[in-house]
Amino acid sequence: MDRAAKADLVSTLNGVFSNTSVVVVAHYKGLTVADMQKLRSQMKQAGATVKVAKNRLANIALEGTDVASIQPLLKGPTLLAYSSDPVAAAKVAVDFAKANDKLVILGGAMGTTALNPDGVKALASLPSLDELRAKLVGLVQAPATKIAQVVNAPAAKLARVFGAYAKTGDTQADEAA
Repeated sequence: MDRAAKADLVSTLNGVFSNTSVVVVAHYKGLTVADMQKLRSQMKQAGATVKVAKNRLANIALEGTDVASIQPLLKGPTLLAYSSDPVAAAKVAVDFAKANDKLVILGGAMGTTALNPDGVKALASLPSLDELRAKLVGLVQAPATKIAQVVNAPAAKLARVFGAYAKTGDTQADEAA
């Protein structure tokens, strides 16, 4: 990798570290190419990204960012998983680590908060941003539905009463004829 490519990679990583909500650091020693492709595709589906970069370049890119607390974790064959959704990268990394013991989660950072491996696992257990939105919509929608039912109930009762009187009126008119 020439000097210009390294400078581009450092500036790209710096932009990533400045704009992401969460970064997860893991060792990937022993993962096959197929395993890495599977991890990358799972991350992509969740809206997250996996990057393998030289630790020295990643350390340079971390300077001046909120997630600089992950610098001590960058030793050995490390990969970086990041996402704008605070839960996506952690959730996929933890799920993949459960299925494949060669991926070892070292820790991470969420904003200025450093996370140990247990912190990453706790973050992964939280519902994702889309799940939270769905729950919120459900909570907002449920009372509105109940209000509509309560408001419409008297009108429906009146309609049934009028219908019943109309039927009795028809039967009385039929009997008279």
